Amino acid sequence: MLSLNRWGLLIITVALLLGGCYGKPVRNLASDAALIKIGQSTSDDVLTFLGEPDAQEVIGNGVERWLYREDTASRLERAPIFGKYLGSPTVGRVIITLKDNRVVECDYSAQDDDDFRWEDDFSWQKKAQ
Repeated sequence: MLSLNRWGLLIITVALLLGGCYGKPVRNLASDAALIKIGQSTSDDVLTFLGEPDAQEVIGNGVERWLYREDTASRLERAPIFGKYLGSPTVGRVIITLKDNRVVECDYSAQDDDDFRWEDDFSWQKKAQ
């Protein structure tokens, strides 16, 4: 029979190993957007694959546009203080256009966060006033 110390060590080890399996669900826009078939997928399919959109726009005549956005950064990029110097997070976007609850267009794009600050690249130019 195992002693009390060994049982305690065994329970702690199992708890730590099982705790490593826990994590929040991750949405991967690139692979999830690939599941959507233009002309076949419905709004319910999009909700199943991608979840609730981050933004919705009703255009009219049964046309809607749904936006999904995902910011991803490595552990080093998320580090406090010096993480911002180690690269820039990637921003993924999926824009789904629905007409009468059927997907008519699905666009995926990914850029570095720095790509959105393009005007900073031209510091040698005088800015218009």
